[in-house]
Amino acid sequence: MTELTLKPGNATLADWRAIYRGAVPKLDHACRPKIKASAGAVARIVAKGEPVYGINTGFGKLASVRIPAEDLETLQRNIVLSHAAGVGEPMPSAVCRLMMALKLASLAQGASGVRPQTIELLEGMLANDVIPVVPAQGSVGASGDLAPLSHMTAVMIGVGECFTPHGRFPAKVAFVSHGLEPVTLGAKEGLALLNGTQFSTAYALAALFEAEVLYQSALVAGALSTDAAKGSDAPFDPRIHALRQHRGQIETADALRNLMAGSAIRESHRVGDERVQDPYCLRCQPQVMGAALTVLRQAADTLGTEANGVTDNPLIFAEDALSGGNFHAEPVAFAADMIALAVCEIGSLSERRIAMLVDPALSGMPAFLTPKPGLNSGFMIPQVTAAALVSENKQKAYPASVDSIPTSANQEDHVSMAAHGARRLIGMVENATAVIGIELLAAAQGCDFHAPLASSAALEAVRKLVRAEVPHLDNDRHFHPDMEKAIAMVRSGATIRAAGTVALPSISGAA
Repeated sequence: MTELTLKPGNATLADWRAIYRGAVPKLDHACRPKIKASAGAVARIVAKGEPVYGINTGFGKLASVRIPAEDLETLQRNIVLSHAAGVGEPMPSAVCRLMMALKLASLAQGASGVRPQTIELLEGMLANDVIPVVPAQGSVGASGDLAPLSHMTAVMIGVGECFTPHGRFPAKVAFVSHGLEPVTLGAKEGLALLNGTQFSTAYALAALFEAEVLYQSALVAGALSTDAAKGSDAPFDPRIHALRQHRGQIETADALRNLMAGSAIRESHRVGDERVQDPYCLRCQPQVMGAALTVLRQAADTLGTEANGVTDNPLIFAEDALSGGNFHAEPVAFAADMIALAVCEIGSLSERRIAMLVDPALSGMPAFLTPKPGLNSGFMIPQVTAAALVSENKQKAYPASVDSIPTSANQEDHVSMAAHGARRLIGMVENATAVIGIELLAAAQGCDFHAPLASSAALEAVRKLVRAEVPHLDNDRHFHPDMEKAIAMVRSGATIRAAGTVALPSISGAA
């Protein structure tokens, strides 16, 4: 595995993406003095004996309860075990690894009071691919992602289970086999580890990286569909988009125009075509997809900032421990909602193009893209599947950030719902990815009807990729395997790479 030097507070989206894809983070040595200084500050606070929230008091509604010095280790262990109360399926390992790296970078900024050996254990777990089994449900995104981060921390003290390269094992067994030792948490450490927005941020970042692949693949499929429908590239003229001035719209139009450049199919109907305008699903791609690009970039900016922040509580400043609210995940909740809206619209526009292609009144091609409609159903039901997936995404796209439910005996009386808002996103991207996969097949089938005319070099490379796995549909056959192959092409980015001569706009700066 590739090793990546992680610079706390200064990591890029490219860094986080690399970690999500499997790179192993190694802390920059420059952060070590800050870590030691912060731990020393906590030790001095404990020695003074004065009550300081989170260090020698109870938590949340129990903050007024003073804890004697001899019970501070027990206090930290208790908070971890009591808060490890999540439910549901475990986090995907890639997302959990990203969450751990985000927590590592936060703690290493020297504002959390965590000792070097505790941080080194987290770093060692990542290096050995020892990933905690973390139930994915149970956080409301306020006072930190308490339940999931507690499950992560529980493994660090030898409780719970881990995924390892060799399978799923109890934490203590996994640690022994990888030369790791559980830690006994000191003052403040349990709270520092389980408090923060890293669960929500990891899910949102993972979805952002997958949404970038989705967005670029949708541009490729949309251009191929435009040629399949013998649509015009005039709506992609740069003069149109310069007048509106939206950067995302301008870049999207440029990409679509370049994807179609040199298409013989396009040239064949420049003269004598009685149609005046194309449907919105073709004509307004720059406007819709450009707006989605802009929103995704705004989300990327927010998440990039959040990933470099410190979000536990209280925070340690020299001799002071200041209690605030950086753990409230409202910025992440808003970013997650933005991603959800964009992903929903990308899939929705794609489904409309599929519907247009299968409708002979709109496409001018055989009904449902089959040479023998009636005897064969062709693309009839794949379009229905796409419609079902888009409808499901519409339901999931309702903003999570507008919801709130009081917790902790009304001490936490307004919560962000960032965890739920971020956690739904990967499923939404998967739904939209399936829609783009279906469109890819439909667009390739449509272009087949225009033979011997060919599309552009970039789009013909995409069609060649499709046809290497999925032959032209002459008569009905088992459709599901064809769809799975096309969806895999989109998910893996193969569709984008096939059109690689054309530069596609980036969302995260990590493409």
